[in-house]
Amino acid sequence: MSARVILTYDDYAALPDDGRRYELYEGELIEMSPSPRPRHQTVIGNLYVLMAEHVRGRGLGEVYLSPIDVVLSRITVLQPDLVYIERDRLGIVTERAIEGAPTLVVEVLSPSTDARDRGVKLALYARYRVPFYWIVDPVGRSVQALRLRGEAYEAAARLDEAAPGALPPLTDLMLDPTAVWR
Repeated sequence: MSARVILTYDDYAALPDDGRRYELYEGELIEMSPSPRPRHQTVIGNLYVLMAEHVRGRGLGEVYLSPIDVVLSRITVLQPDLVYIERDRLGIVTERAIEGAPTLVVEVLSPSTDARDRGVKLALYARYRVPFYWIVDPVGRSVQALRLRGEAYEAAARLDEAAPGALPPLTDLMLDPTAVWR
């Protein structure tokens, strides 16, 4: 039996550009699924525009759109669909990546990522103390906002297509479901 090779961020960053995207889960290189479907990209784009306009307009911090590396440790590097970093935590943004736990990560589900986003990525975000995690379901037209409590996430709020609502940590941003799902 051979020993498992643990890769680091330096190994990850040195990968040749082969047109594919990867993440690093506790030292294991994971190839991400094929390019997202148009619906997935539309929802990410809509959320990005709504969030970035709100956050930047109020000087609350910064919103980043994938692909961007979030280096949670030297052996764990993820690429969330969207990332929000509040103003007083912007020091984690470096020339090469976001190096530390952002305030909020957003994952938009697709058939090929659903289990990973609700399973291993949820566990990794909790382990590395990401305070808020939104899971966006384009098929079910809902956004589940999770808040880190202790070592696990708990439900904090939910947005569906019924009525506008706000989700933590952006509780002053009223999200209109028609603007998210159009």
